Amino acid sequence: MLTVLAFLVALGLLIAVHEYGHYRVAVACEVKVLRFSVGFGKTLYRWQPARQKPGQNTEFVIGAFPLGGYVKMLDEREGPVDPAERHLAFNNRPLAARAAIVAAGPAANLLLAIVLYACVNWYGVQEPKAILASPVADSVAQRAGLRGGERVEKAAFEGQAPEPVRSFEDLRWLIMRGALDKRDVRLELSQGRQMLLPLSQLESADADEQLARKIGILSPWTSPVIGEVMDKGAAQRSGLLRGDVVLAIGGTPVVDGQQLRELIRSSVAQGQGDPRVWQIRREGKVIELTVTADAVQDKNQLVGRINAFVGGPPEFVMVSHGPLEGLWSGTQRTWEISWLTLRMMGRMLIGEASLKNISGPVTIASYAGKSASMGLMQYLTFLAFISVSLGVLNLLPLPVLDGGHLMYYLWEAVTGRGVSDAWMERLQKGGIAVLLLMMSIALFNDVTRLFG
Repeated sequence: MLTVLAFLVALGLLIAVHEYGHYRVAVACEVKVLRFSVGFGKTLYRWQPARQKPGQNTEFVIGAFPLGGYVKMLDEREGPVDPAERHLAFNNRPLAARAAIVAAGPAANLLLAIVLYACVNWYGVQEPKAILASPVADSVAQRAGLRGGERVEKAAFEGQAPEPVRSFEDLRWLIMRGALDKRDVRLELSQGRQMLLPLSQLESADADEQLARKIGILSPWTSPVIGEVMDKGAAQRSGLLRGDVVLAIGGTPVVDGQQLRELIRSSVAQGQGDPRVWQIRREGKVIELTVTADAVQDKNQLVGRINAFVGGPPEFVMVSHGPLEGLWSGTQRTWEISWLTLRMMGRMLIGEASLKNISGPVTIASYAGKSASMGLMQYLTFLAFISVSLGVLNLLPLPVLDGGHLMYYLWEAVTGRGVSDAWMERLQKGGIAVLLLMMSIALFNDVTRLFG
């Protein structure tokens, strides 16, 4: 229920903001707006404010089908217009006014993202400290010399001035951008040590867990403790209890929760769980248990699972910003995500990135529910990210999107004449075909993630 509610609230808010951008600028440019609708299909609720700007008599509507919205303006191309109102028709406004009205929707989404990120920055959020867990075996981080337990004080792309790292999330965002942009990242660790992560050498088309495993930095440092033990799982069968601190597995010393998870994943042999001797500390005493993990499929790979929460909670720090710093940080984050989204779309177009990176409503709804369950600040961060994505998507030069209409106006500005009706019809059909293809791929990816 929370997932559905969080998704509907997110969808309704982002669509309303997008359409309000069109509406507000249309009114400012003296175009008559006939209807402002959030959603399509059967009308659930409608109203007309008693006090509107002279020349306006807009009907506001909430539709039954929430995947979209529209602002209907007076336009001679869509029906007869009273000669007394011809000056209020969209098609009779100057080119600059029409372009501003179309661009206002995506701009409103990007502005909303800045505000949401700024609110999160001002309020502050608890985030894990930038203390690194043990890196994945044979990963970029391990080959660079990281062993786990290091605290990252500053970081930056190679060649740039290092900046303070406030939390593990700051570091993870920088590293993921470096991996996708193929840029090396230099870390400044505690006690003055420096280390270079050669991320430019990575070959990966997907921004997914496999890419994170290749980098090797998956999580902040946590203690190697067993949390809640599930019924009838390998942990319960082997005698593990909540609160057990794991000291070694098969003679290998365990230093943190990440290493413990990796050792559990690798505890399979010949298609089944490989029995291993665990040395644990329980109530001050050191004992040994033989643990046989369950062998399960995970993304076409056989891995070990014990059906228990593994690793204690990380150390947290409150991350907050001052008024101007928070606003500037929100603007930066919005720009970075926008640019990264465009880069990923470009790479998918030329085959350098996988189409698996496209997500649809099922995945978005899932993340909406998860973020809402984590708290208001996490939900606002999710809303900001989706708002950026919606703004960037609508700026793509597809005829059915705002970006396509801006391309029409660019053609009109260069040639002095609008796109012909015949070409407009062809481009609209092509744009719809491309959009349907993208939606099909997104839905396929959603179903694959859900059942794969």
